[in-house]
Amino acid sequence: MNLTAVKMLGNSRAARYAFDKRTHVFLFGNANMQARCKSKKIMHKAVEINRYQRSEESIGVYGYCLLGVPIATFALGTWQIKRWRWKLDLIKTLKYRTSAEPIDLPSDLDELKHKEYYPVKVKGKFLYEKEFLIGPRSLILDGEAISEKSGGIFSRKSGTGYYVITPFKLEDRDLTIMVNRGWISKSDRASFKIENKITDSMEIVGVIRATEKRPTFVPANAPSKGVWHYRDLNAMAKIAAAEPVYIELLPGYSTPRGPIGGQTRITLRNEHLSYIITWYGLSASTCYMWFRYFVQKLPLI
Repeated sequence: MNLTAVKMLGNSRAARYAFDKRTHVFLFGNANMQARCKSKKIMHKAVEINRYQRSEESIGVYGYCLLGVPIATFALGTWQIKRWRWKLDLIKTLKYRTSAEPIDLPSDLDELKHKEYYPVKVKGKFLYEKEFLIGPRSLILDGEAISEKSGGIFSRKSGTGYYVITPFKLEDRDLTIMVNRGWISKSDRASFKIENKITDSMEIVGVIRATEKRPTFVPANAPSKGVWHYRDLNAMAKIAAAEPVYIELLPGYSTPRGPIGGQTRITLRNEHLSYIITWYGLSASTCYMWFRYFVQKLPLI
């Protein structure tokens, strides 16, 4: 066999090998690609079968129980709307009553039950020998506690003190009431009785306040020990030998170098709008998740 024949034979073998390789790839393709395509088809088919099977299933007791979550959160959001409106009306009422013209103390003291936060004017003398303290309480300026205004540890400490409650003997009738003369700091607790006190008859104006239930987590009063944590008018009246009538002195009627008057809180926390957004947001998100899973039969993720 000559050299030309050998070359022709080699070329024909190489061409045949290349042709066979192209034919194999054309007919069978890449093995790895075929395997991936096959696995994707199987997974897709499994998902379709799962969705079909779930679509044939009813929601069931479990599904309807979970439906209670968006319903409950929606109801809570609606309730917070009512609370928000109630708080706005209450703040408006407090501002209106406290800014009204002072009225005379009614002859029938039962009328005071419907006159809370109204200013009342009375004339008489303070009975300092029977006064006592309620506290600890925060200092109130312009109707708001200063610890809530500024925040911080130091402001809370400086704003902690006591209310000075002094019996007040009326001049025009045989009646003694109780007057919150104002706030003193904790450091002045021992020396408040030696302040400059007015012993002459005087006219004062104060805001009518009702009795107070014992707040949660607040210790009980101990009248025998002179310890008062909240405003219990009936118990306080017995100690002061007065009627269960209580007013909070306005700032303009404080005694010089005496307690700071105007300890009537007229600003109230109103965070109901943020609660409304929170509850309605939870209701919308959980409702969407329930619809996606139980109605559309789609996975949550």
